[in-house]
Amino acid sequence: MTRRQFLYGGAALIGASAFVGSMFQRRTAGSAIAAEGSFPVTKTDAEWRAALSDAQYNVLRQEGTERAFTSPLDTEKRTGMFHCAGCDNAVYSSEKKYDSGTGWPSFWEAEANAIGTKVDNTLFMTRTECHCARCGGHLGHIFDDGPQPTGKRHCINGVAMNFKPRDAVAG
Repeated sequence: MTRRQFLYGGAALIGASAFVGSMFQRRTAGSAIAAEGSFPVTKTDAEWRAALSDAQYNVLRQEGTERAFTSPLDTEKRTGMFHCAGCDNAVYSSEKKYDSGTGWPSFWEAEANAIGTKVDNTLFMTRTECHCARCGGHLGHIFDDGPQPTGKRHCINGVAMNFKPRDAVAG
């Protein structure tokens, strides 16, 4: 290998690393959420950081994604309601949950008026991002490969939700 090949190869590797790193870079705190407008539940960035775990903050406020197959909510089978971890809004019913095999809790439909959506053009694709309608927290994405009756797959980060069994919800 010549010195020139070594230098060009190194420069190409550094450039590729920077490019790939920028694809996975988190958005700045609240940037996309704030751009969507105001929500009934609002907090300062410091208040969100104090109220949420690091993982919850990353997903809900910075639009991050938890690793697949890491959330206990993916295998949750009890009857109940899934609530936004940011504001306790009831977002998904266990009656509309199914095992998509993707490693994230999946639902074929959200509760009425519980979520909002927007176009997400990151990672070289166009997806539908969903967020809590009450606090704007990022929940996950919606895809067109789900079961009937909707044909939708709401692929939701488990860390963005808390589960309340039916007995706890009714009581």
